[in-house]
Amino acid sequence: MPLIAMTREMGSLGKDVAQGVAEVLGLEVIHQEIIDQVADRMRLRNSHVVRLLDGKASILERLTTDRTSLAIFTADETYGIAQRDRGAVIRGWGATQLLRGVGHAVCVRVCAPKELRVRRMMERLQTDDEDFVRKEVGLSDEAHSAIMRRHFSINWQDGEQYDISLNTERVPIRECIEEVLKLTRDPAFAETDESRGALDNLSLSARLRVSLRNDPRTRKADIVIACNRGCVTLSGIVASAEDQRALSEVAGAVAGVTEVQNLVKTSKPSRFRGEY
Repeated sequence: MPLIAMTREMGSLGKDVAQGVAEVLGLEVIHQEIIDQVADRMRLRNSHVVRLLDGKASILERLTTDRTSLAIFTADETYGIAQRDRGAVIRGWGATQLLRGVGHAVCVRVCAPKELRVRRMMERLQTDDEDFVRKEVGLSDEAHSAIMRRHFSINWQDGEQYDISLNTERVPIRECIEEVLKLTRDPAFAETDESRGALDNLSLSARLRVSLRNDPRTRKADIVIACNRGCVTLSGIVASAEDQRALSEVAGAVAGVTEVQNLVKTSKPSRFRGEY
């Protein structure tokens, strides 16, 4: 089944493109579902998570929220949805970058000039307060840019990050939808054993990061994880042999892991067990 990841700018009409593609293909548009699941796992209000992702969180909310866990749980939820056999249109929250390495995923950016987006949002909100709308659009753009820089080290507006970029100033919505549909029919985006394996490896890596984050012994470990059909390779540096063993124990207990190759080095003997 088709798998489409889509990012859009506020006021670009990307929501309409996503909905149109989903209706033609008989797929579900995934957006709020990811927020609901992540908020539940982090024991936060849904609105709190939305404010963090939209750049509207207060200083206290930003300081008291574990944003690393937010990213880890979001990735885990995204890959879990992508693995469903029924396909999906996944909108927002870094899905285009998370699924960039999956051959059968179509990664789409919907955009439009800022002035046009401001006018559209004023019409949608039925307001004449241009300053307020311009500020909201700016905050949304800044939040999106910050998230993509922090977690993926990219400029999210670069066209090379996507399989297709659609400017709704020039391309009508119906044509945007058709362009995305063309890619889903292209043999280059057909699901293969290789592309499915890549998704499975990414998903397993995400589940591992969740488990490591949830265990007090490995919560702060900064390591590299590589997965290949159930075989997991861990590399990096930790403080002690105890920490090194804890990584193997936690990783080995994750569903889907068949083998753990622990290449993690120790920097010095640890005098205490636990977090470091």
